[in-house]
Amino acid sequence: MQVADNTAVSIHYTLTNDEGEVLDSSRDNEALVYLHGGGNIVSGLEKALEGKVAGDKFNVRIAAEDAYGELQDEMIQVISRDMFEGIDEIEVGMQFHADVSYGTGVVTVVAIADDEITIDGNHPLAGLALTFDVEVLEVRAATEEEASHGHIHGEGCHH
Repeated sequence: MQVADNTAVSIHYTLTNDEGEVLDSSRDNEALVYLHGGGNIVSGLEKALEGKVAGDKFNVRIAAEDAYGELQDEMIQVISRDMFEGIDEIEVGMQFHADVSYGTGVVTVVAIADDEITIDGNHPLAGLALTFDVEVLEVRAATEEEASHGHIHGEGCHH
């Protein structure tokens, strides 16, 4: 069976940046299982998987706009330390859940200067081209329930 909309797809992948640094991998863990066409993985990888079958192995470089998007300057803000009431130690790299323009999101502390803290609401991989080394393990028709829920159920489910 070929990868197409409303198929349950199981893959192993290794994700690297342009410097070859491994950013993520499923190889030593459970495979990633997702509903193809459900927007559950980055759009560039979903497009690259279209038509593949179990056993296919490939490597694909995905431009930033088809991965986690370009960096958006408006997602970077300088806020007062007072906004972190109850948190004694704030360090660069810390992440917090926050209400942002599109709902609840994760912001990362990127700079601290006296009582001003710079936060970034961009995805940590935004602005980066990404390379995926992929092995397609299994492709099956999604159940009616999985298709209607927009994600795969059962082992390997990542919803």
